[in-house]
Amino acid sequence: MDRLEFLKRMGMLVAGATVLDFDATAKTMNGVGGEMDADIPEIAASSKINSPITPLDAGLTKPVTVLVIGAGNRGRTYARYAQMFPNSMKVVGVADTNPNRRAAMAKKNNIPKENIFSDFNDALSKPKMADAVVIATPDNLHYEPCMKALALGYDVLLEKPVAPTERECRAILKQAHKYNRIVAVCHVLRYAPYFVALKQVVDSGAIGDLVSIQHMEPIEYLHMAHSYVRGNWPLADKTTPIILAKSCHDLDIIRWIIGKKCKTIAADGSLYLFRPENMPKGATERCTDGCPHEAECPYSAIDIYERRKRHLGVFDLPRKDPALIREKLKTTNYGRCVFRCNNDQCDHYVAIMNFEDGVTASFTMDAFTPWGGRRTRIMGTKGFIEGDMKTFTFYDFRTRHKSVWDKKVREIPEYRGSGHGGGDHLLVRDFLRAVSAQDPKLLSSTIDVSIESHMMGFMAEKSRKSMKKVKIG
Repeated sequence: MDRLEFLKRMGMLVAGATVLDFDATAKTMNGVGGEMDADIPEIAASSKINSPITPLDAGLTKPVTVLVIGAGNRGRTYARYAQMFPNSMKVVGVADTNPNRRAAMAKKNNIPKENIFSDFNDALSKPKMADAVVIATPDNLHYEPCMKALALGYDVLLEKPVAPTERECRAILKQAHKYNRIVAVCHVLRYAPYFVALKQVVDSGAIGDLVSIQHMEPIEYLHMAHSYVRGNWPLADKTTPIILAKSCHDLDIIRWIIGKKCKTIAADGSLYLFRPENMPKGATERCTDGCPHEAECPYSAIDIYERRKRHLGVFDLPRKDPALIREKLKTTNYGRCVFRCNNDQCDHYVAIMNFEDGVTASFTMDAFTPWGGRRTRIMGTKGFIEGDMKTFTFYDFRTRHKSVWDKKVREIPEYRGSGHGGGDHLLVRDFLRAVSAQDPKLLSSTIDVSIESHMMGFMAEKSRKSMKKVKIG
């Protein structure tokens, strides 16, 4: 390597750190009372990274009309944008099998009776009634409504994962190209201000060449029990493998930050805890059946739903009444012992990826953590980044400078209620702009790139089951 190439690699011939907006008034010695970080003695000073938080309003002169298929949690989240910014979005139709959910959405959006449907087939058997469709149905019900909506000429905002199988994912991609429609997959993390700022630092050249990423998704032990043992995704073959059902966000983020194609993947993982043979002696079928272990079991349904009142949205209760909650625990899967749920999703998972130009990434997904949120480390030839989805720190090897991004996004009034660190409604904003202008380039990710990261997940499962490294074509 000659000197010119060396200087380029070390970031001395590019904008590098000057691309970042440092708040000079925030400088302190490591930002901690003037003391040096004990574990990083070489760091000389610190400052804040200022990246603008963009407004949520798409700013359209004519609202994009939308049909919502699936009025559950995700459908409601995206539809809420219409109440916030009626100038940019108008919900004109709803389809959902649950009468309470579709009635609630119809009332909030003044949807005419003729556009309220109990089944997506009914909605999509009518002439095109809107500019776009939001598909927020369960994973195994993405494929059919998406294929029909594209054939009718709708643009589509499609909840992740795209579909449960590789064949269906590729068919949706082909259908989008055939009808020249916009499909935005709800990889909402790449729209969150935290990840946007993190990618800006990487793309600025401040870390030099990106060499490797370590990324972790801690599911949280309660969330694992709720969603992937008792809940909607207990069986990989009947829903979606957990690497896609939970972690296609993460594969997408890794692919997006690196900005290169993944060549190979090797994965391993298993269901360690939530198995019948691990059930304590004398445990009952349900936590409400007088189980002798209920008081000390960290996965007690009574504790999770009744005492802590966590994850109650799944019950569609009119109020958080203990008697109503107890009745749900007696009659639904959410009250079953976690060792008796006939589930098979992995509760821990690891994957190693090799990208073009020798860039590597490692990913871990773990159920047994006290919190959720992602943890990420990015290693470059000139710098290092470490973050936890709330704040990240960039360490510059050459200047021995530490810079921190710690925007309090939830404190911004219009961002309150926008999930995934603001990513949910920023995704909707960009989707509406893309539909209004009929320009998919206004999206952070096209359907082609989204399918590529899905293939990483399908190949990870193939690798895990075969215990072999798998090429990604």
